[in-house]
Amino acid sequence: MAIVSKKVSDLTGKEADDKQFAAVVVRQHPDIDQPKALDVLVPELKSFSDISEDLVILEITMPDGTKRDAYVPLEEFNKAAPDMPKVLKEARGTRGRVPGTRVGNGNG
Repeated sequence: MAIVSKKVSDLTGKEADDKQFAAVVVRQHPDIDQPKALDVLVPELKSFSDISEDLVILEITMPDGTKRDAYVPLEEFNKAAPDMPKVLKEARGTRGRVPGTRVGNGNG
């Protein structure tokens, strides 16, 4: 006797070879309180229209230290400042030293 396992799409129930599946993690959705994993056939990915090219993802840290992510359409984000590309270019990075600072102990 042999055990046969079959993989089926969580979206359509279609059976296929393991190599034909993509793993999709739903990180945030109003109906879930934790991430959920879906097995999806690669052609079925077309059913998810990807707006990531026109989406800006922000991490916002409030004064009390709480954090949240915000998802803003690029067009709306660019309206926040008269020259948003310049603002972004001149903004400090999130890694390394603040521009204009030097390494040293201040004694020389």
